[in-house]
Amino acid sequence: MVQSVELILDETSEAEIHRQWQTLAAAGLHAPSPAHRPHITVAVAQEIWPRLDKTLGQQGFQPFPLRLGGLLVFGARSPILVRAVVPSAELLTLQHKIFEVIAACPGIPTNLRPDAWTPHVTLARRLREGQLQAALDAVGSDRDYRATVVGIRRWDGDRRLEWPVA
Repeated sequence: MVQSVELILDETSEAEIHRQWQTLAAAGLHAPSPAHRPHITVAVAQEIWPRLDKTLGQQGFQPFPLRLGGLLVFGARSPILVRAVVPSAELLTLQHKIFEVIAACPGIPTNLRPDAWTPHVTLARRLREGQLQAALDAVGSDRDYRATVVGIRRWDGDRRLEWPVA
């Protein structure tokens, strides 16, 4: 079981990420499906206990601006192309608060712990040999842009369900 807490972006930013996904898909690259919603994952665990949803919703969340920056590549064998999220004090504070809520949950990956987290929005997954350069060429000229975090949702990857918490 894999579950997560994710930040949701404003409609304009979502539309821009969808445009980038469509550009990558048109180039024959593995972009998320159009039904997938762009997001920033701030916490992951094998299981996030349902009783924590109320606590997550009580973190005093208010929408806040951030900047979607340049491209990053995670991994080597099956690279993942992502758009960096430029860390801000608000973003890092919120991620720390969320981590504190779920810290006792089982199966939290090391790279999602405070001070090890790299905020990002995924653009393409499981790129095969020779596809990375094509992916970079497809969306590499896109500029940084401002976005707004408008909500927090929970995601259950096994049941493929999402629900808002803030």
